[in-house]
Amino acid sequence: MTNKHTVLNGAYLNNVDDNERRQHDQQARATTTSPRDKTRQPSMWRALIRTFGGYFAIGGVFKLCYDLTTLISPQILSLLITFIGTKDPLAWRGYVYVAAMFIVACTRTVFSQNHWHVGLVTGMRLRTAIVGVIYRKALRLSTSARRETSVGEIVNLISVDAQKLQDSPLFLHLIWSAPLTIALCLYFLWQELGPSVLAGLLFMLLMIPVNGVIAQVTRKLQVSQMKFKDGRLKLMNELLNGIKVLKLYAWEDPFEKQILEMRGKEIRALQTAAYMDAGSAISWFMAPYLVALGSFAAYVLSSPDNVLDANKAFVSLALFNIMNFPLSMLPATLAYTVQAVVSIGRISKFLRREELDEDSVSHDQFTKEAIAVDKGIFSWSRSGEPILTNIKLKVPEGSLVAVVGQVGSGKSSLISALLGEMELMDGQVNVRGSVAYVPQQAWIQNSTVKGNILFSKDFNESRYRKVIDACALGPDLEILPGGDETEIGEKGINISGGQKQRVSLARAVYQDCQVYLLDDPLSAVDAHVGRHIFDHVVGPNGLLKRKTRLLVTNSVAYLQQMDTIVVLKNGEISEMGTFRELLSHKAAFAEFILTYLNDPNVSSELDPDSLHELQRQLTGVSDATLSDGSDHDLMSEPTNSPGVERTPSFRRRRRKRNSLVKTLSLEFENPSKKTLANVLDNQRLTEDEQAMSGSVKWSVLSCYLRACGYVFWPGIVAWCLLFVVSQTMTNIWLSMWSNDKPGPNGTVDSSLRDIRLEVYGGLGVIQAVATLGQSFAIAIGCVRASRVLHARLLHGMLRAPMSFFDTTPTGRIVNRFSKDVDTLDVSIPFTLRILMSTLTSVIGTIIVISYSTPIFLSVVIPLGLDIVLLQRFYVCSARQLRRIDSIRRSPIYAHFGETVTGTSSIRAYGQQRRFIDHSDFLVDENQKAYFFSFLLNRWRAVCLDLIGSSIVLFAGLFAVLERDTISAGIAGLSVTYALQVTESLNMVVKMTSEMETNIVAVERINEYTELEAEAPKTIEGNRPSPDWPLHGRVRFCDYATRYRAGLPLVLRDLNCQINANEKVGIVGRTGAGKSSMTLALFRIIEATAGSIVIDDQVIGQIGLHDLRSQLTIIPQDPVLFTGPLRMNLDPFDRYTDEEVWRSLEHAHLKDYVMSLPSGLQHDCAEGGENLSVGQRQLVCLARALLRKSKILVLDEATAAVDLETDDLIQATIRTEFADSTVITIAHRLNTIMDYDRVLVLDNGTIKELDTPEALLKDQDSIFYGMAKDTGLV
Repeated sequence: MTNKHTVLNGAYLNNVDDNERRQHDQQARATTTSPRDKTRQPSMWRALIRTFGGYFAIGGVFKLCYDLTTLISPQILSLLITFIGTKDPLAWRGYVYVAAMFIVACTRTVFSQNHWHVGLVTGMRLRTAIVGVIYRKALRLSTSARRETSVGEIVNLISVDAQKLQDSPLFLHLIWSAPLTIALCLYFLWQELGPSVLAGLLFMLLMIPVNGVIAQVTRKLQVSQMKFKDGRLKLMNELLNGIKVLKLYAWEDPFEKQILEMRGKEIRALQTAAYMDAGSAISWFMAPYLVALGSFAAYVLSSPDNVLDANKAFVSLALFNIMNFPLSMLPATLAYTVQAVVSIGRISKFLRREELDEDSVSHDQFTKEAIAVDKGIFSWSRSGEPILTNIKLKVPEGSLVAVVGQVGSGKSSLISALLGEMELMDGQVNVRGSVAYVPQQAWIQNSTVKGNILFSKDFNESRYRKVIDACALGPDLEILPGGDETEIGEKGINISGGQKQRVSLARAVYQDCQVYLLDDPLSAVDAHVGRHIFDHVVGPNGLLKRKTRLLVTNSVAYLQQMDTIVVLKNGEISEMGTFRELLSHKAAFAEFILTYLNDPNVSSELDPDSLHELQRQLTGVSDATLSDGSDHDLMSEPTNSPGVERTPSFRRRRRKRNSLVKTLSLEFENPSKKTLANVLDNQRLTEDEQAMSGSVKWSVLSCYLRACGYVFWPGIVAWCLLFVVSQTMTNIWLSMWSNDKPGPNGTVDSSLRDIRLEVYGGLGVIQAVATLGQSFAIAIGCVRASRVLHARLLHGMLRAPMSFFDTTPTGRIVNRFSKDVDTLDVSIPFTLRILMSTLTSVIGTIIVISYSTPIFLSVVIPLGLDIVLLQRFYVCSARQLRRIDSIRRSPIYAHFGETVTGTSSIRAYGQQRRFIDHSDFLVDENQKAYFFSFLLNRWRAVCLDLIGSSIVLFAGLFAVLERDTISAGIAGLSVTYALQVTESLNMVVKMTSEMETNIVAVERINEYTELEAEAPKTIEGNRPSPDWPLHGRVRFCDYATRYRAGLPLVLRDLNCQINANEKVGIVGRTGAGKSSMTLALFRIIEATAGSIVIDDQVIGQIGLHDLRSQLTIIPQDPVLFTGPLRMNLDPFDRYTDEEVWRSLEHAHLKDYVMSLPSGLQHDCAEGGENLSVGQRQLVCLARALLRKSKILVLDEATAAVDLETDDLIQATIRTEFADSTVITIAHRLNTIMDYDRVLVLDNGTIKELDTPEALLKDQDSIFYGMAKDTGLV
């Protein structure tokens, strides 16, 4: 089995016309493929060159024409200076020279803007292709590769790395263009100064190794920084996915600290890279000056006859200025090249990750069996240990097969193997026909209920209604405000776990496939709903009766109706056969049935006749089985585990309960978010992100300035003023030097020459110091701003209430922490550095030209007004386009995250093409804003180039007009600096607008730092004692609450007391307010009226962390984070290893953890993916055991686990929390029948509160009605 490597193959985006994007050439960009030549190492570079090389070369042609045209201007300047110096009486010659310079300048504009246009289009196509190929690869990753690759890492690739590659085409041409331009300039300089130019060249050569070392160090720093950035975004993504658990457990601080530590490492790498960039920038920025100084010094010192006249000085200076751009841009070119190389390396590494072997599962349509596995050995990775071994399975078409086994036995792995999600190490697998898959943890899209069910399949109303009814979704749709058109939010955040599972099942049923792989979909629903779904969907008379069904379940109630039962143990099939056959074997399955017949969770699911028949068949099995210890541990009775006993009071109440009623089980969906949905004005939960408009507010700029530090801007201004003064004085001094008249012997006085040279050199040193100071000040201030603003962003986000996370897509938040933070880290410092250097250059140029020809001031004001008007018009549009670009990036990231989490479902249904098309559509929508943005940039550049050409025209005209009153040196100075102003002027306006558009990132970050915060974590003047609560007594006093201001009350007039150590179950129909009551206890939602008192302490008067850290909840959905298992249990390191091991022992996980090579340091994958759902829930139990709080809340904690795990959890809670107050939201009513009291909620008010026995005796009670509704009483 060969490892597949992926390369970019023909990814291409057709051009965008004046109005909108044309359709992609999907075949050209379509997929990632293995290289044709298997002997060659896949190369991202080769793929990019093959795809984009031709169009990129066109940009190179324009760049070459631009560079050659630029070198014409100094030759015309030489003629103009000679004309003025010789006082030529033929004025028309001067005007011809000036006109020629103007025409050359305009021609340069044509070539320059075409070069930029082609480069930007190439970059746009490149980013589109890279994002597309990464998305396609994400859909093909093997399961082991997915576990190694976090959502945050992939988001980083498409947000940061793809953007760096998008920017690269503009700079890559400088790799060959800069040396060519420098070489040609040196050639022409040789014509002016002769061998003296070699002295200047020596300076240049000395800087190359220095900057080479800087580039090498910077590359390593870039790799480190991106590694830390990946780690930070990975942590952020996990934090956002588990934010509710963090708040309930008051764990925000350790996770904030963890992210800030990772950010600190990233900042240190960024800071060192910034200092290296500053050093590199100063060396290259000063290169033209040092070359000029060295060349002039060598020229005048080499011979007394060498006089630096105006022609030689200013033609040379013009050539030095032409060299200035490639030399000054070389650091940026090297930086961008390094970043591009690093990004390509990171993307290549991702594209080389292991892919699923598409041939591991064959789809032979001519086999007899619908599913056939022969001697299958499966692993999660090609180098990993086998998880399933010696699997032999044949499933006839149309049969119903159950897969049973204990937690971790390999049930879900078997389903994954049949889907092709595991590596086939040996054997053969064939699945005939189309496949539908229902995962154990439902995958829900951020879409409507209807959209999730249809899943792109054509709407058939008759079939749709049948599916809704069969999956028991009708009553739920009546409650939702928009019916089946209600948006159910990212990951289904506003519906319960049971509802999610039924939507997931309805999706599978509606697809009308031939093979159905159902991974325990009935575990999250009660026996009544489960029976309805089994009878109407899965069972022999259900909608799927003619389909092949493989059902993972541990429910005995359904096993008798199975055609075949497969028993898994330790990754192997220990038994297989019909229900009666397995009973007759009197082996592990028979023991499992016998054990669980005594468990009310199971026995209540069977009718009396079936129960009696089973007991008759199993007579004598127990002794025989128990005396044969071969398979005794397959599914041993959890409640008989060491260290777990039921207290006498619990046993008495359970006996009473069994005499009163069969096991009562009823699913009540979590209404906490669903109630929120009920009161929304429309069916939309999340609103589209709106782009702000208008200029960036001063408060935003002020925020950034403060983040940079108060000494930042005064320091920069001081350094800039020093630079302008020294640069202006240097230019004027050179003009004075060139006007020195040689003596009668044709030489200049040596003492005057030495003074000229020394002062010229000294002024250059001052320029160097000013440039260095400015660069380091920017580096220090911007890095500080990055650190401060990220910390504020993180803190503000963590302090936001849960309602913010419920209504804000994760991708939108991640966008702030990825693209916007990257703008802070990289774009703003780079833009600011270029802006300040070019701005000071333009100011110096205007001063020099005005000094040389004062009449020039007459056109400065009109041209200045033109520039200001142009800049204002441009910035308004550019800023808004940048906002739109940022907003349209968020859906891309959200779609990526949604895809990665649901890859197995997408692949199972064969929906890759549809999701790829949607990803392409989202990228195109984002590229629209970018495309119009760079068209706007080209318009701006053309206008500024024309203004710059006009400055050249006026400077030349005024020099010709005043040729009789000014010297050749002054004229040369004026025109020389006019020639260079075009480039600088363009960069000033571009960088000014870039700065304002980049500040939009600060605006977006600031938006999240100013979110409405929760109550304080602690209130120093009112902190409870360390041992609070001592008793665990809870009292609701006239309590009422709502989710947000202006919405209806979800709880009202609650008055009750839960006594110390009392066990109370909370029940109620859908939307009654059960989960709202527990959320109120943790102050996830705050009181509107009344109060909650715990041990005489009003909880609204203490800090949130003081409250939440003293309570414990076991939530319905187990949440684990990347990192050691011990960190997941004890992030504060408050407990000893001995205490942690004890909690694992009581949670029945000790043996499993001890079997792991790393023990407590075992690395949990993102979301705990390398543990089964049951094991994750037991980890949550271990957390609760560690905290040992006086108040424990179970919010449908066993809804998503099998019966064995449920019983383990219940048994442990009865013993370990015997001295604690336990509040349980009932998923299965049997779990609370031995509680002290039951609280019945209806429409947000308490209707009943009494013992279970008393409520069941009263046939008019709501509680009795619930039992009657299930048909059990």
